[in-house]
Amino acid sequence: MKPKDIGRSTAQHMAILRNQASILFWNGRVKTTFVRAKATSSLAEKYLTMAIKTYKDVKKVEKDVIDKKGVKSKKAVLADGPKKLAARRRLMALLYDLHEVKNKEESKKSFEKRTKNINHPLIEKIFNELAPKYAKRIEETGQGGGYTRVLRLGTRRGDDGECAIVELV
Repeated sequence: MKPKDIGRSTAQHMAILRNQASILFWNGRVKTTFVRAKATSSLAEKYLTMAIKTYKDVKKVEKDVIDKKGVKSKKAVLADGPKKLAARRRLMALLYDLHEVKNKEESKKSFEKRTKNINHPLIEKIFNELAPKYAKRIEETGQGGGYTRVLRLGTRRGDDGECAIVELV
C-alpha cells in the first residue's frame, strides 16, 4: 500500500508494517486498523512465500570440532544453502528481531539451555515452524498463498476507526 493510505511518511509507514509483520509471525495474530491489517497481510504473505521457497535448501558440511580433551575431530553438520542463506538474511533485514521470553514456570537454567544456540528466534521460527507447515499445506491443497486472513471487528469507540485482526491461517 502507499504511504498516504496509512497517513505517515514512508519511513514511518514501513516501520509500522515491519513491526506488525514481526509480531504477526511471533504471536500468530495482530489487532490493528483495517488499512494497516491489509498492508500487513500482503507483506507477511510475501515474506512467507520467500521462506517456503527456500527452506529446503540445506547442505551437509564437515566441520572441525575440538572436544573437552582437546581432540580435534570432524563432525557433519547441516548448513544453509545459498538460496536459504540469502532469504534468511533478507528476512533479517526486513523484520524486527524479537527475543524469546522466559515462561513463568521455567527456571533460568532451562531457559538458557533452550535458547543457547538460537541467535535470531523469529527467523528460526519462520524457517523451522511456519515454512514447513505452509509447504505441507501447499502440497495438500495444490495452491500457494492465503497464509493470512483479515477479520473485520467493527469500529473503535474513541475515534471510529475500523479495526481488524490479521492472523496466520
